[in-house]
Amino acid sequence: MGGTAVRDGVAGTRSADNAERRPVRSGPWLLTGHDGRLIAYAQVDDAVLRWTETRPGGPDWTGPDVLPLKGLTQLTVVQGRNRYAHLIGRRVRGTGAARAVDLVYAIQYQAGRPLSEWRSVGNPHATRERTAQMGTPTGAVDSSGALHLVVPTAEGRLAVRREDAQGRWEAWRDLKVAAAVDTPALAATATGQLHLLAPTASGALTWTGAAPGAPLERGHDIGVVPLPGSVTALETSPGRVTTYLTDLVGGGVVAVRAGAWPIPLGGNPGDGRHTALTTVLDGYPCTVLAHRDTGGRIVLGVCGTEDEANGVWWTDTGTSCQGDPVLAHDAHGRVTLLAATPEGRLALTRQQPEPGLTLGAWNPL
Repeated sequence: MGGTAVRDGVAGTRSADNAERRPVRSGPWLLTGHDGRLIAYAQVDDAVLRWTETRPGGPDWTGPDVLPLKGLTQLTVVQGRNRYAHLIGRRVRGTGAARAVDLVYAIQYQAGRPLSEWRSVGNPHATRERTAQMGTPTGAVDSSGALHLVVPTAEGRLAVRREDAQGRWEAWRDLKVAAAVDTPALAATATGQLHLLAPTASGALTWTGAAPGAPLERGHDIGVVPLPGSVTALETSPGRVTTYLTDLVGGGVVAVRAGAWPIPLGGNPGDGRHTALTTVLDGYPCTVLAHRDTGGRIVLGVCGTEDEANGVWWTDTGTSCQGDPVLAHDAHGRVTLLAATPEGRLALTRQQPEPGLTLGAWNPL
């Protein structure tokens, strides 16, 4: 299968060289491009792999395209309302005393097109020795098109950097806490706010930015202790974000919203991240959740949007996966679920035209 590779940041045609057989280190991520085609990403050793639907709604795909980045240790992929995909990575260069860690990013403007050059965003540490302890970054794109990066630092602090819509990077800002233990969850709303939740050893800290470019202000602390790596955030109504996480103490899923008590949702999640999506089922606004359970199988949950207290209907799909499953809408509005199979290949299933939420057969990319 043919593919596209990046040479010095510029795309060129080449064979995929069995790239799809490389073990997935993190991801996958599933986004909807500007023309409605789905785009899937997965991190492998020293590269990102990318698959693209050949037409909106599928079912065929091209890829994997190989997007090299030597020293890539962690990756996250976020998307703005203009459908640009922002790839944010943690990179390690050199060894021993010469070892250095920085953050890098690249942008894909259109589905199926080349990725921009990887560019360094630096790091918030003043000394090289501290950079090696920098955590995994996360990001969000606000309604003005500005990219915000958040990264845990060596001291358990959180550092924030913003790139405005014209591509100018502001200085790093310190959120002045010293208790962060995991990558935070960051979400941007359609009404312009940023919402940040950072796990700690005894609970979680929250911040809100009232408008694009406004500084993040501390909100209420949350008493639920998140399992590291489990937190995800979703805008569930205009300007209102719901965060889903695994309760480290109780073991079940919990929903958190500003100004409300945490809501236990049950379930038997494993050690991965939750994925969430709002949709309409049988005429009702609903939220669909997915995660890998303690047995390694994909579990789906469905509830009324912001009505989790009235019950979440959990379904074991019976399908095993590596890493974390991910949800998206395809060009026809169908709920689409993507996961890495136990053999390390990506496979996808879509919502069927039936009442409720019924998924079809799994198809490899």
